[in-house]
Amino acid sequence: MAKTQLNVRVDEDTARAARERALERGMSVNRYIEELVRQDTGEVGHTFVEATADFMKQYESVFVEEFGAAREGSGERRSEGRR
Repeated sequence: MAKTQLNVRVDEDTARAARERALERGMSVNRYIEELVRQDTGEVGHTFVEATADFMKQYESVFVEEFGAAREGSGERRSEGRR
């Protein structure tokens, strides 16, 4: 998809909040703003999938530690407190 540059002016508090939120989510300010606009224009499903993928990528090591690496065709499961 072709990109278009869009310049906006916001007050310093808004700019700071955008930078902080983007940093918390591990993304650029551009991507953060794009996602906000998508949400506002009804692309919530797509945004949800992207956010979920970002979440899984960010916490992959935690899932691997808890559940082990994905093993295709393996019936092996951790049974500590689970049925």
